[in-house]
Amino acid sequence: MKKPLITIGESIHASIQKTGEIMKQLAEIGHGAYSMPSEPLKYIKSLIKSQVNEGADYIAVNLDAFGEDDPQIAIDMMQEYVKLIRKWSGGVPVCIDSSDDDVLIAGLKEWYNTSRDRGQKTEDRRQRTEDRPRSSVIHSPLINSVKVYTMENILPLKKDFNFAFIALLVGEDKPMGPSGSYSVDELYSLAEQIFDVAVGKCNFKPQEIFFDSTVFPLAIDMPMEPGVPGYTYRTFETIKKIKNNSKMEGAHCVLGVSNCVRDLPGRKIGVCRAFVAKAMEYGLDAAIVNVAHHYGSVEPAPELLELIDAYAKMDGSTERVNSAMQLMTKFCQESRKPAK
Repeated sequence: MKKPLITIGESIHASIQKTGEIMKQLAEIGHGAYSMPSEPLKYIKSLIKSQVNEGADYIAVNLDAFGEDDPQIAIDMMQEYVKLIRKWSGGVPVCIDSSDDDVLIAGLKEWYNTSRDRGQKTEDRRQRTEDRPRSSVIHSPLINSVKVYTMENILPLKKDFNFAFIALLVGEDKPMGPSGSYSVDELYSLAEQIFDVAVGKCNFKPQEIFFDSTVFPLAIDMPMEPGVPGYTYRTFETIKKIKNNSKMEGAHCVLGVSNCVRDLPGRKIGVCRAFVAKAMEYGLDAAIVNVAHHYGSVEPAPELLELIDAYAKMDGSTERVNSAMQLMTKFCQESRKPAK
């Protein structure tokens, strides 16, 4: 039996149009918004509950869209949403997702700002466990994300709070590799730097680390220079290199899968399904996804798997580039809806 994919539910994200609008309506209620019954609060509860019922291992919350003008707003809202997940998730932990370290820290502290036993299983949790094979995850909160240039702000919190984290493999400087992106070796070097600090200095276990080598939209994954590998190739090969290193045994690899289908004309769920299936061949064992689609457990369409395989092998050679581009052209022609 295939090992279940660790799934991080992505539905509570302020950049999703309808969800963002509901979040705004909820915030505008003012005092008592997150405790008094209302239609917006009912909607947020349904998002939490539905992801639990679909088997999410973590429930992600991203509120960065609300903190663009005033970061404190995102901090305050994250604390409220962490409370809601703790209240309604039946024990499924939160994934605190933000590009702002202060939001991450506030959310982490809020998760533990209670005397209640979050380890107690509710009926919902027991039922979900019986219905679906469980992946081997740690049921403490997940922080998304930590980078080499922010790890000193976040990782030392381990001494006071138990948590796992997503290590985003980006640097503070401009990407050093060809075509404006990191090479596989450079991405791997970033992973090593974070791993060494996390495990060697801050007492994280390898299985509490999720490496994210990032996802680039397939629609524009076209090397700009001869001999330059594609982004998908680099992402997948980095996963393979991490998973093949015995030093990092137990560490996870995770991707935000929905980014791969940006600007594609159709069949987005099918392409995501194929993307996950192919990435799992390279060692992917976790994903930020719409959990309702059960990626990793439903077989992808063969023609879509062929498309993703072409991108995974696009090493910069003319033959590989041409193959991927031909398949993408065919896919777009067949997927584009006819004009009315």
